Amino acid sequence: MFQYSAFGRWFLILISLVIISLVFWNSYAVFNNLKDNERVKMEIWTAAQREFATQDLSGTQLNLVQSIMEANTTTPMIAFNHLDSTYNYRNLDSTRISTVKKRDGLIVNFASENEPIISEYKSKVYTTIYYGNSPLINKLKYYPLLLVLIISLFVSALYFFYRTSRSAEQNRLWAGMAKETAHQIGTPLSSLLGWSEILRSEDVNPEYLNEMNVDIKRLETIADRFGKVGSLPVLHELDIVKETTESYEYLKNRTSRLVDFKLEIPDQKIPVNLNPQLYSWTIENLVKNGIDAMRGKGIIHIRMEQKGKYVYIQITDAGKGISKKNFRNIFRPGFTTKKRGWGLGLSLAKRIIEEYHNGRIRVIHSVLGKGTTMEIVMRVASLE
Repeated sequence: MFQYSAFGRWFLILISLVIISLVFWNSYAVFNNLKDNERVKMEIWTAAQREFATQDLSGTQLNLVQSIMEANTTTPMIAFNHLDSTYNYRNLDSTRISTVKKRDGLIVNFASENEPIISEYKSKVYTTIYYGNSPLINKLKYYPLLLVLIISLFVSALYFFYRTSRSAEQNRLWAGMAKETAHQIGTPLSSLLGWSEILRSEDVNPEYLNEMNVDIKRLETIADRFGKVGSLPVLHELDIVKETTESYEYLKNRTSRLVDFKLEIPDQKIPVNLNPQLYSWTIENLVKNGIDAMRGKGIIHIRMEQKGKYVYIQITDAGKGISKKNFRNIFRPGFTTKKRGWGLGLSLAKRIIEEYHNGRIRVIHSVLGKGTTMEIVMRVASLE
């Protein structure tokens, strides 16, 4: 399937390049044909102009020569008469030749576009005709670029539609899986709640029951999280310092002592519009990824700082690090560097922070073999 898809993409790219090349080649051929025709037309006009100025014409001949000269109404030209050193102009706006400098510049421009036509009379140079491209030829020069732009816009629109529809399909799939997971967790969770009450009536050590109830509540939170995926969560103005601390304490108490946790947070409250279940899920994902990157041993440093209207939460590990080319890839669904993993944790974290909370999550620093720093940026509620 992957090979067929890759072949299909390269085939489409090749076809697109062939089409664009044909468009340019055909336009170039038409452009050259028009220029050749323009040259012939100018040579006929030059001959007619010479006959009109040097021959004593009358009747039909005079009418024919005049009609040939008057027929050219599109080609801009400057004729220099060598006999009396004068200039004549045709099909030109007067502003383009209002000064000698402008006129000479226009002559240079015309000479670069088309080779001047030299008219001789009695073996002497009579006039030199400098002429430029007609408006039609000038428009045709930009026609291939315009056509390529239209094709590019069309292809971009198709690609955007494809990506959007594919993303929507993936979102529906993840949402369906998440809701089904929440449903499946609900059945054994109800049973655990029942067993907890039975054990309480059997005079079991209260400390054991308390720890068991903490984990049962945690399972309820997890089920609630999965149930919220795919639907717009409700946000409340909460103290992000308190919510982060609670996530930190839970993780610290249930993580190997080989992991050294460090928490650096402000003393004052920082109000932020949050969904607490989804926010704590994000923190846990980032911390657990860091622990996995360190292979269960090292330092996890959580640091929070408010700067103006925003609060910055940084989670640093001492793990294997991330190559710079994968800074963005790690947030794509299915991308993982682990031997065992679905590659969904960071993509869900990105969706939670950026789509649900209008924040930002990114890798701000990583060195291979030394560790990674992830950063969450969120707007402070009271300063909106």
